[in-house]
Amino acid sequence: MAALSSPSPPSPPSGSSAPPDNDVLWARSLGYAHDGSPALTGVSLGVREGEVLAVTGLRGSGKTTLLRLLSGQVLPEQGGEVWFNSTPVHTMSALARERLRRDRFGWIDPRPGLVPELNAWENTALPLLLAKVPRRAAKAAALEWLARLDIADLARKRPHALHRAQRQRVAFARALIGEPSVVFADEPTAPLHRADRAHVLRTLTAAARSHGITVVLATHDPDTAALADRSVLLVDGRLSRSARTAPDSTEGRAACSLSV
Repeated sequence: MAALSSPSPPSPPSGSSAPPDNDVLWARSLGYAHDGSPALTGVSLGVREGEVLAVTGLRGSGKTTLLRLLSGQVLPEQGGEVWFNSTPVHTMSALARERLRRDRFGWIDPRPGLVPELNAWENTALPLLLAKVPRRAAKAAALEWLARLDIADLARKRPHALHRAQRQRVAFARALIGEPSVVFADEPTAPLHRADRAHVLRTLTAAARSHGITVVLATHDPDTAALADRSVLLVDGRLSRSARTAPDSTEGRAACSLSV
C-alpha cells in the first residue's frame, strides 16, 4: 500500500513524552463519553509493531470505543492523544484520518458490511480496486486470501448467497488483502461457530505475524484472547490496575501484560 503522506508531527505538548520508537500505536489519557455518559476514562497504552494485542472485558466495558479512538474514527476528549508511528492522529483533519484508515488500517467487526452488488472476490478486492490496483492483480490477490480462508469456491457468489459465517470470512479477507499496518478487529468472530472461529483467528494471527501486521483485537472470549501476544483488561472504561500501560515507561508497558 502507498505510504501515508502527512506533515511532520508537531512537538509533543509540554509534559508529554514522544511515542516510543517500537510502538506503532500509542495513546495517552484517552477519554470519551456517549451522550454525557463516560465510555472511556484515562486510558493510556502502547501497541508494538507486529504485536497481536487483545483488549478484553465484559460487554459495555469500552472495548469498541477504544478501537474507534485508536483507529481515528472518533477523536479523544479532554486532551487525549493517539499516535500512529510518529503521526498525531488526534490533530489530523477528518479527511486525513479517513485516508489513514483507507491506506494503513483494516477493520473487522461482527457485521461484515459487504457491498451487496459485488461478489465475494470483488468485495475482498475492494481496498485494492479503490487504490487503483489493476483489476487482474486485485482479483488474483483476492482469490489467494479467499483460498486461505477456505472459501475460494465461493468467489463469484454475492453476499445474499453466502451464509453468515462465509460473509464474515470475506470480511476478514478484505481487511487483510492490502497488508495494512494495523488491523482493528472488534469481536470479529461473534457470528461464527467455534470451529469457524478457531480457523479464521488462526488465519488472522498467522497473517499478522508473517506480514508484520499489528492487530488490536477486542473480545470478551478468553479462548480468542489466548491467541494474542498480550492482553489488557478494560473494566467500566478504565484499564484494570493489573493491566495498565504507562506508555512513557518500560516498566509500565511490562505491567500491561495480563494472562487471560
